Amino acid sequence: MNALIQTLAASLPSHQVITDELRRLAYGTDASFYRLIPQVIAIVESEDEVRAVLAAAHRHATPVTFRAAGTSLSGQAITDGVLALIGEGFASFELSDDAGQVRVGPGMIGGEVNRRLAPLGRKIGPDPASIGAAKIGGIAANNSSGMCCGTAQNSYQTLAGLRVVFADGSLLDTEDPASIAAFRSTHGALLGELDRLGRETRADIALAERIRRKFKIKNTTGYSLNALVDYSDPIDILAHLMIGSEGTLGFISRVTYQTVAEDPYKASALVFFPDIRSACEAVIRLKPQPVAAVELLDRPALRSVEDKPGLPPVMRTLGDGAAALLIEVRAADADLLQQRIAAVGAALADIATVEPLAFSTDPATCEMYWKVRKGTFPAVGAVRRPGTTVLIEDVAFPVPMLADATLDLQALLGKHGYHEAIIFGHALEGNLHFVFTQDFGDPAEIERYARFMDDVCALVVHKYDGSLKAEHGTGRNMAPFVEMEWGKQATELMRRIKTLFDPENRLNPGVIINDDPRAHLANLKPMPAAEDLVDRCIECGFCEPLCPSHRLTLSPRQRIVGVRELARRAAAGEAPGELAADYPYMGLDTCAGCGLCSTACPVGINTGDLTRRLRGRQLGGLGRAAAAWSGEHFGAFSSLARLGLKAGHAAAAVLGENTVARLAGPAWRVPMPRAGRAPAVRHGAGDPVVYFPTCGARLFGPTAAGEAQLGDVVQQLLLRAGYAPILPQGFDRLCCGQMLASKGMAAEADAMADQLSAALLQASDNGRLPVVMDASACSARMRTHLAGKLQVHDFHEFAHDALLPRLVIRKQSAPVALHVNCSVKRTGADGKLRALLAACAEQVIEPSEITCCGFGGDRGFVVPELNRHALRHLHDTANEAALASCACGVSTNRTCEIGLSAETGITYRSVAYLLEACSRKEDIMGC
Repeated sequence: MNALIQTLAASLPSHQVITDELRRLAYGTDASFYRLIPQVIAIVESEDEVRAVLAAAHRHATPVTFRAAGTSLSGQAITDGVLALIGEGFASFELSDDAGQVRVGPGMIGGEVNRRLAPLGRKIGPDPASIGAAKIGGIAANNSSGMCCGTAQNSYQTLAGLRVVFADGSLLDTEDPASIAAFRSTHGALLGELDRLGRETRADIALAERIRRKFKIKNTTGYSLNALVDYSDPIDILAHLMIGSEGTLGFISRVTYQTVAEDPYKASALVFFPDIRSACEAVIRLKPQPVAAVELLDRPALRSVEDKPGLPPVMRTLGDGAAALLIEVRAADADLLQQRIAAVGAALADIATVEPLAFSTDPATCEMYWKVRKGTFPAVGAVRRPGTTVLIEDVAFPVPMLADATLDLQALLGKHGYHEAIIFGHALEGNLHFVFTQDFGDPAEIERYARFMDDVCALVVHKYDGSLKAEHGTGRNMAPFVEMEWGKQATELMRRIKTLFDPENRLNPGVIINDDPRAHLANLKPMPAAEDLVDRCIECGFCEPLCPSHRLTLSPRQRIVGVRELARRAAAGEAPGELAADYPYMGLDTCAGCGLCSTACPVGINTGDLTRRLRGRQLGGLGRAAAAWSGEHFGAFSSLARLGLKAGHAAAAVLGENTVARLAGPAWRVPMPRAGRAPAVRHGAGDPVVYFPTCGARLFGPTAAGEAQLGDVVQQLLLRAGYAPILPQGFDRLCCGQMLASKGMAAEADAMADQLSAALLQASDNGRLPVVMDASACSARMRTHLAGKLQVHDFHEFAHDALLPRLVIRKQSAPVALHVNCSVKRTGADGKLRALLAACAEQVIEPSEITCCGFGGDRGFVVPELNRHALRHLHDTANEAALASCACGVSTNRTCEIGLSAETGITYRSVAYLLEACSRKEDIMGC
């Protein structure tokens, strides 16, 4: 262990100092096309730990980079020194009484902040496309903006205060007078220099005017020099210099935002124009109008998504030079919304459009329009050649010049052979993104990229005096061109600012200020073809907040990074090293395979599919034979499993359940369900419906002795609602194959699914009768397996659609805890589950920040740490307080319910139990 790591290990808990090769590679990868591998990763949970890392970096003369979510696109979140990863200790949230301000830690995800603000009709101003994954630390440090916030509601403009830890370990809280006074005492020289820089800059009329002019459009190139002309108090100057400083001046440990209104009434219009110039003339007309967003899409951008279902047919008939604007207006009430729609119509009255302007207030239609805009970037990424990288560059032009600039940019892309490129952007701010694919494995291709970027920079700066980076941050990508855009005087001012705050150049060196003219061509990330299932991954990190193993071992992005590196080493004839030894546990064993990653992935990758494939490859002959036997003899396997549970409970009656858990290891969870049984077949008169009791509910019975079996409860409900349940012949010997599929045994799992399919088809009269299953994961699997042959209903969906109208429901007064499992989320059936709960309970508690429970079939027994980690937020103060009031918990998968019961101390059951209790005639209520 080298001296730096020893110093960190003496200051931080051992699990927060990461030195293994796999996680240094995977955790050190961001969304950019650059790669640096940190010497060590230090997870920081408090300001004291930040100080400890800074002290260690100073002592050992090592650079340190602070990192939040790593969604950065310009290389500002990577390092070959110490990577200080912001932990959940910085995920703080504090709201003012009037909701006008929100004080948040850098570890909070922007989308989570907005979720908490939404009931109050407020949100934070910045709205980057990555807000569902990006954290406040990165949003503030990069001055991120987005589609609606423009230049008026970004972090710089909505900042109310912050706390910052400086390179020397000192702290300033700009909202605390005592902290300010102390800082003035200890850092008077720094504040005096900032005061002098501000006065000199404001006195230089030409420089001050240039700064103001350049920040009228979006600009994140270099430091926020507008702080020197917008403010005179050095504390205010300092605070606003921190915004957009990309971790090069200090660590932002807390931010207070002025919140902005989230208007409830919205309308969108997708307007097609015969040419770019007409569309850009419309943008100029719309600039002074009360519009929330105006997104420009060129013809190639529209072509990339025109075949998506539900989009206007006219898209496929547009000429090569056509363009579109996606316009959104918002208002506090319906009347004001109509006034704003009328104002837009009047502004565009004499501009030629392909079809008449038409706004829609239908949420589904508006969502479809925005899918057009949001689907363009992944559309390019999805069709790129394996081994290439998809790049998204980000520039801004003065709005009156937007048409000429867009045409010039299209010409440059064609000149350099980027014929697949598309252009779209936030037109109201003159902000254009252009997306293209690039091969960084070929030196000739790298030089082509270099020539192209030189031409782009010359176009943006010399012809239009625009911004080389509008909202993605300077990073490493544009650092060599800062002086080209700003000129020598302003760039020297930036250098003085950097030296003032970080005289040792210890904080994120090479970012924003970089003297190497080819820095943007160095340390390029390899993107080798590895596995066809995931080769389209652009490593954006959007998947990470949904992944139950993120920060325990690896996230989906990080699993793919590891697989790519192993593929690269194999292709190069290099030894796989310790990375290959660590991957089975971190990459495979602790992946829940839930597939929630696919719901956030811009290109729809389900990394669980990769995990299952790789598990199958590593399965030895004996393990494969045992698994295959269990599938072929499922009835015998079920009997053995029940015997094991009965034996365990018999031992627990004598020794105690905790003792059995210690002796049996992770396979015995406390409380452990009792052995299940095949439900008795219940006959009745009524409408026939096929019911298949899934194996999880047959193997694992209720938690408490004497409680009804799930299969009996479901049949009782069907009978009560006037249905006659039909159970498939030999159902206790049947299984959908999910347990084998999760182990990568696709063929064996499909053989099991085929047997079940035959039984279901026979029982349902070849699909004439509906089929109901009582576990969401199994329903989802069989729905896919039987697509087009019969309709499989998850129990909660059938209960919502068919049982509720026939039952008399008395709501339970005590709160009920709800867990929406990953299968329900992935299939989009969560709305019906919540509606079913609302019909049965006066109050439903859905704990925050819980995605997949991490039980993952048998993962909760094999690697229970995954289940505990996935549900760790259940133990947050607010969640624990809410759950303490709950009479019970409900979900729709038996294994999920086992893990939830173990973690909360509340008994979780199928939602069927709650519905049965609430629909009884006798006065017996409760779940």
